Formats: sequence, C-alpha cells, structure tokens
Amino acid sequence: MTDFGGVGDGKTPNTKAFKAAIAELSQYASDGGAQLIVPPGRWLTGSFNLSSHFTLFLHKDAVLLASQDEAEWPAFPPLPSYGVGRDEHAGRFSSLIFGTHLTDVVVTGNNGTIDGQGAVWWDKFHQKKLKLTRPYLIEFLYSDQVQISNLTLINSPSWNVHPTYCSNVLIQWLTILAPVDSPNTDGINPDSSSNVRIEDSFVVSGDDCIAVKSGWDEYGIKFGRPTQHLVIRRFTCISPDSATIALGSEMSGGIQDVRAEDITALGTQSGVRIKTAVGRGAYVKDIFVRRMTLKTMKYAFWMTGSYGSHPDTGYDPKALPEIKRISYKDIVAENVTYSARLEGIENDPFTGICISNVNISLTQKPMELQWNCTDIQGVSSKVNSSAMLCVAGEKY
Repeated sequence: MTDFGGVGDGKTPNTKAFKAAIAELSQYASDGGAQLIVPPGRWLTGSFNLSSHFTLFLHKDAVLLASQDEAEWPAFPPLPSYGVGRDEHAGRFSSLIFGTHLTDVVVTGNNGTIDGQGAVWWDKFHQKKLKLTRPYLIEFLYSDQVQISNLTLINSPSWNVHPTYCSNVLIQWLTILAPVDSPNTDGINPDSSSNVRIEDSFVVSGDDCIAVKSGWDEYGIKFGRPTQHLVIRRFTCISPDSATIALGSEMSGGIQDVRAEDITALGTQSGVRIKTAVGRGAYVKDIFVRRMTLKTMKYAFWMTGSYGSHPDTGYDPKALPEIKRISYKDIVAENVTYSARLEGIENDPFTGICISNVNISLTQKPMELQWNCTDIQGVSSKVNSSAMLCVAGEKY
C-alpha cells in the first residue's frame, strides 16, 4: 500500500491509494490473477471497488477502518429487486468493499480486521438523519466465483456481508462482531444468489446472524431471482433479539434448497425462523435443518406469515407466499421460553412442516402456551417437550 501513497496511521485517508493500487494491479489479472496485500497498520478508507481475478489479502495485523465521512461513500440507486432503499427510499451508499459483474474475486487474509466504525451511522439512523441507506462492509453484485474468508468484521454500519445476484460463493472462517443492540447489523445475507456455502463462522449481531433473502414484494417478484442451493454448516450465533438463520422476510424471488447443519445458538431469540407476509408471493421450500444446539432461547421454532413490512403501497395483496417442505430434526434446546410459535396465513397454510427427534427443556419462567400453531400442517415425531405439541395436519 505504501507504494501507492498509503499511510497506515489510522488517520490519513487511503481511499485514493486503494483505488490506485487496484487499478495498477488489475492490469496483471489476465496473467493468472492479481493480489493486493494490506500490511500491518490501520488503514482508513472509504468505499472502493475490486476487479475480476483479484485477491484482497489482509495481514493479521492489518485493520481496514471504514471512513465516517459520507463524502467517501458514493451514492447508488436502490437494488432492482428491492425498489427502494431499506433505511431511506431514495437509494443507498456503496459498500466499503464492492464489486459488480466480477469473476473470481477473493477477500481474505490471516484474520485481518475490517472495522466499520458503525457507531456514527447507528446514531444517524436512530436520529433519522440519514438521506440514504447505510453502507455494508462487503458486497458483490452479479458476480461468479466469490470467496470471503479468514477475516474479522466488526461494527458494520449495517449488514456485514451481502452477495447479491451472485453464484458459486464460498464464505468461511469469518468472525463477525457487533453490539447486540446495534441496528440491522446482520452477519451474512445471501440475496438472490445460488450455490452458496457458509461454514465455520461465528457471529454476534444486533440482527439476524444469517438472513437469506431474494427481493421485496412486487420488485422481488418482477426481478424473479431466487436464492437456492445454499449450505450452512458449523455456524455459531449470538443475537438476543433476532434469528440464528432467517429465511426472509424479503423473499419475493423465492428461497429453495437450503441445508443447514451443525448450528449452535447461544442467548439468541430464535433458531431457524421463516418470515413472510401477504404481498411477498414466491416461496420458501425444501428447507432441511439438522443437528442444532440451542441454549437460552426465546423460541426454539418460529415461523410467521405476518411479517408485514412493505417497501410501499404498490404490493399485490393477492400475492401469497408458498411455504412447504420444511424439515427440522436432531434438535437439542435448553432453557427455552417458548417452544414453538408457528403461524401461517389464513387460507394459505404452511404445509409439510416436519419436526423430529427434538429435546426441549424450558426456562424456570416459561410461557404458559408452549406450542401455538395456526394455519400449519405437518407432522412431529420423537419430540420430547414438557408442553403439548400441535397435532399433525390440523388448523389451530
């Protein structure tokens, strides 16, 4: 970095140095790929774009510090599958590390750190002083062969990792940390992407640790790109107010073929949660979850058809989501307040819900109603709980 004018003192802006280094090194990408190594130091920078056949590598003592100056973050229009920005409708700030229409791009290191310095952004969000949606830390659009690995990400302004409209994505060995009261600091959000693998990672978050998405209401329906063929394994989450893995709520392009296994949640609101609503359309189907260990949870199982936030009033109230073939097995849940809150949609029941080989022990002060099931059809087998189960195939 110093060859391109970079100064790793934590104070000098390095955005131009990163852009110059990437532009120079990218000339050699056709000769087998290019790599920029970020050496020890604290490198203050705004948003910058990577290129194809490129590796960004952070030394273990390197820290990328995200600028808190809005001028360092280009403004982008909303994503086409969302129609509006999530914080503010006008649009969004670019992500810190960004790229679009790339092939073979890697962000890695030997556990170097990316610090989003998000406190200023969280304050602006709470005080309603934002004009655009907050930036994410790492985001790639319309890209193939993406790897994000061996990093520590802390204090993101909003979401941490957001592969969108991507294919063949590997995310592994990440440590993602944010205060548990920080707004919308989701860990990893695969969005309208296929063939994604997330593994061997640890997230402490103020929102969902993993949120699987595919567009919002009429915009996601029109864009029509699902998230599919997703594997999540050997993953640990702490998030007292949100889910270990959320499917939705923006799922209007569809979510299909998700396999999650060897998942641990500690002091987290819920396990694998399905969030949808009238107006979402599309589907969440063929979801297979096994070998989850849940400790000190509000909910062991939670799915809802009334997660009704909408981008605007243009959604179609006749666009009903299809939720089916959802399987949970080999689950151990300890110190649980509420075993299951399963709420489908009237005249649009969630079907094929299978819960098997489950052991649930309750907290000392549990909810009186432990299994609340409405517009749900399915079966349970070998469920050991101190409360009544839903009866298969009926409406409650």
